[in-house]
Amino acid sequence: MNEEAWTIGRLLSWTADFFGERKIDQPRLAAEVLLAQVLQCQRIELYTRFEEVVSEDMRTEFRGLIKRHAVGEPVAYLVGHREFYSLNFKVNPHVLIPRPETETLVSELLDRLPAKGDKVDWQVCDVGTGSGAIAVCVAKYLPQATVTAIDISSQALTVAQENAQRHGVTERIHFTLGDLLSPVAGQRFDAIVSNPPYISPTELEQVAKSVKDFEPQVALVGAGADGGQTTRQLIDQAADALKPGGWLLFETSPMLAPSLKGYLEQQTQWSQSGVVKDTAGLPRVVWARRQLA
Repeated sequence: MNEEAWTIGRLLSWTADFFGERKIDQPRLAAEVLLAQVLQCQRIELYTRFEEVVSEDMRTEFRGLIKRHAVGEPVAYLVGHREFYSLNFKVNPHVLIPRPETETLVSELLDRLPAKGDKVDWQVCDVGTGSGAIAVCVAKYLPQATVTAIDISSQALTVAQENAQRHGVTERIHFTLGDLLSPVAGQRFDAIVSNPPYISPTELEQVAKSVKDFEPQVALVGAGADGGQTTRQLIDQAADALKPGGWLLFETSPMLAPSLKGYLEQQTQWSQSGVVKDTAGLPRVVWARRQLA
């Protein structure tokens, strides 16, 4: 009896079942993304090639990726890229993997800085840029913006610079090494946007293994017992770094959003503040507007 051939369709079915048994999130999608990486094709192409037999060399490479993902290594790191806001970004273990909830942050910022005319030149600062996903999206979708992208990690800035080059916006993003807004002291911006570290040390023990063991903790864990001290420091610094009427927007956890909004309301520099829910209906983005005078 001939052994059943390992076609693309059979490999996908087996791998999805294997991941599913191990409670891995989105098992079928993970199988497709990894196999497309091995075959060097678009994921959608797999559906027209179900009966194609995969070579032994490629199956060996695919098995290696399956084993790594089965122990928690994120698919995005295994394939080296992740889509965010309809753009494809390089990622590696030096940067957080861009997530859909952060797209809410980008949308809210773009809504507040419309492209009104040729003479508008928005000055935007992205604090903790990581892969550069936010900064690149702002530069890409708001051509009249100049972005300053700050990160405490030189390795992260290298990735961000590569992503800016990939999307043709290098000339409008200034990359700066440093902690929060300290490297741009004295400068003033129309908007400051950030996805700062906000997970508490206690919460870190409860997050998925793929996050806790593989993504950079410097970009995950915020200062203080509640993880919110880093964001409060950003709020304090942003009050002096924004132009009158400027906007501060940052991502946070649903648990921290109410207290951080309350922290903003205690300060006289802010005229307005609010919380925006993400696509899952969770409080995710906190915003505030600097007093006009």
